[in-house]
Amino acid sequence: MLVEEKFTLAAPIQKVWDFSIDPNNLGACVPGLEEVEQVDDRTYVATVAVKVGPIKARFKFNVGITEMDPPRHLKSVAHGADTGLAKGGNFSMEADVDLREISKDEVEFSYRMVVNIVGKFATFGERVMRAKAKELGSIFVQNIREKIETGTA
Repeated sequence: MLVEEKFTLAAPIQKVWDFSIDPNNLGACVPGLEEVEQVDDRTYVATVAVKVGPIKARFKFNVGITEMDPPRHLKSVAHGADTGLAKGGNFSMEADVDLREISKDEVEFSYRMVVNIVGKFATFGERVMRAKAKELGSIFVQNIREKIETGTA
């Protein structure tokens, strides 16, 4: 499933970049994030709880940054599995984050993720999963805006 979003932030590009490469900052914006542990400057482990319809899952996954072009581009890959009671799902993702400076204090933030989920969530079909991804994406964008633009980052 392809998930894409583009929005603007009222902040200098370096501030947005620094925020984006810190897994604790960015992770705090991810709906359902329970924990994130930084292994090194390009690797971390995260746990995210998600509910779609009546099915709940807790995915524990490894994330690795595979490309960096500061302060404009970041690529990461993630792989993990459902560790909840209903186990049986796997998750993989490849994500690109691009920052484009519009002005000294305005940045266009765009991300593109290719997400693959196998297991119980896959039974919902593309339409339901896309709607859930859109809902979670809206919360993610709102959280980023709040943290960067209000200075709580």
